[in-house]
Amino acid sequence: MSSTLLFRGGRAFTTGGFAEAVLVRDGVIAAVGAEADLVRLAPGAEPVDLGGGLLAPGFTDAHIHPVQAGLERAKCDLSEVYGLDAYKAAIGAYAAKNREKEWIDGGGWDMAAFPGGLPHRSQLDFLDRPAYFVQRDHHAAWVNTRALELAGITADTPDPADGRIERDPDGTPSGVLHEGAMDLVGLLTPRPTPADVDAALMDAQAHLFSLGITGWQDAIVGSYAGSDDQLPAYLSAASSGRLKARVVGALWWDRARGAEQIPGLVERRAMAEGLDRFRATSVKIMQDGIPENFTAAVIEPYCRCGGTGLSYVDPALLGGYVKELDAQGFQVHFHAIGERAVREALDALTGTDPANRHHIAHVQIITPQDVPRFAEIGVTANLQPLWATHHLQMDELCIPYLGEERASWQYPFADLVRHGARLAGGSDWPVSSANPLEAMHVAVNRTEPGSSVHATYPTAQTPFLPEQSLGLRTVMTAYTEGSAWINRSPAGVIEAGRPADLVVLDRDPFTLDPKDIWTARVVMTFLDGEQVHG
Repeated sequence: MSSTLLFRGGRAFTTGGFAEAVLVRDGVIAAVGAEADLVRLAPGAEPVDLGGGLLAPGFTDAHIHPVQAGLERAKCDLSEVYGLDAYKAAIGAYAAKNREKEWIDGGGWDMAAFPGGLPHRSQLDFLDRPAYFVQRDHHAAWVNTRALELAGITADTPDPADGRIERDPDGTPSGVLHEGAMDLVGLLTPRPTPADVDAALMDAQAHLFSLGITGWQDAIVGSYAGSDDQLPAYLSAASSGRLKARVVGALWWDRARGAEQIPGLVERRAMAEGLDRFRATSVKIMQDGIPENFTAAVIEPYCRCGGTGLSYVDPALLGGYVKELDAQGFQVHFHAIGERAVREALDALTGTDPANRHHIAHVQIITPQDVPRFAEIGVTANLQPLWATHHLQMDELCIPYLGEERASWQYPFADLVRHGARLAGGSDWPVSSANPLEAMHVAVNRTEPGSSVHATYPTAQTPFLPEQSLGLRTVMTAYTEGSAWINRSPAGVIEAGRPADLVVLDRDPFTLDPKDIWTARVVMTFLDGEQVHG
């Protein structure tokens, strides 16, 4: 393509509204305005016909796990099928095709496919090898009897401090390992080679480009839940120029250690200094788990089963760690799902420097009194909108155990906006689809997009707490300007002087019935004016 491009024939999504055309010169947005004016400004520009669609800033995913996703796509990927029979068929076919593998491993199974959210080891015992399958949300693993035997896990094995071994009534491990217990088997599985990890990163980058995503924040860069450290792969890809996306790595906070790890994090950050496409300037602290397995940290006990979940980092120490990271200039990227974890994160971030752009991801449950604190403290709410629907996992594994009042506090996106909170958008892929348009659909409608495996669930098209829905402009801004701001990226906005990180949609979602937002598709993606997809 020419170094001068004129995007025309549709509308461009800008901070102030919509523009008729956008001129790009040498990878930078040169002008935004009326098509006739831009033609006069650059009569020789190569036209890029939008075909009546929408030109938007490239999307930035503020919470994602691309390397894990790429590795899972190369293994036995269960994310595209649903239900025990389908899982067993896919696993059996994969095992037959890969007879040389010592382990059968992969991921993507959905808790909602099993009674009580729990598969059993016996369902994988048809395999002649040990098996290890990570749950879709990466908070549990499903293993067979052979894998438990190799790991030496018996009825006498204690639960780790940050996890739980699911057990049969007689105490025998049932085959599900929650949270920190995943490592008991996960670390025994064959390690991917550097070439495997590199290929996974490149595969993930291509997939994300196809969805219009031109930048992201990798939410765990380090060794976690059986996964190896991804930092070497990012450094290699960025140094060689193969990493084209704008990426920030959130370095993993080892919850078994304390402040003594901070000098090591500073050293790891320095390893990426000087790289154009990758910086390791954020630190990820996972403060709790998820409500489906009762590890999300809540204030009042769960209904029916009791318990208040887990705070992975001692709240009495958390504030000190965060203040020290803040003083070192790190951004802190929290995982907090339960209302107690959200409060602990907000407490820890109180008094920190807003210039470090700290954010809390997931924010599934927030007490009404804590909602205003995001804006008061200067903390961004990092939303994963796809989860805010009546899907099977929500209706059967969350709401009954949260109780009516606490269930009504879930995903309070509109309340956050009303109180002035800054928003960013992310997917948590491979936990859920990386498609930003599907996430925007949910944020607007609070119903499942038609592309979802849960779209035909009886209540999937009943809006979930519809008073918390967002306008399309608000959520698209979160996925563009908001997430780019989190990453200190110069992109994310269509205005003169910004990098030409752009995405072309086949239709303008602002002209569609809101129930059809999910049908919009990416046809072209550009990074610095270079076409990287389409």
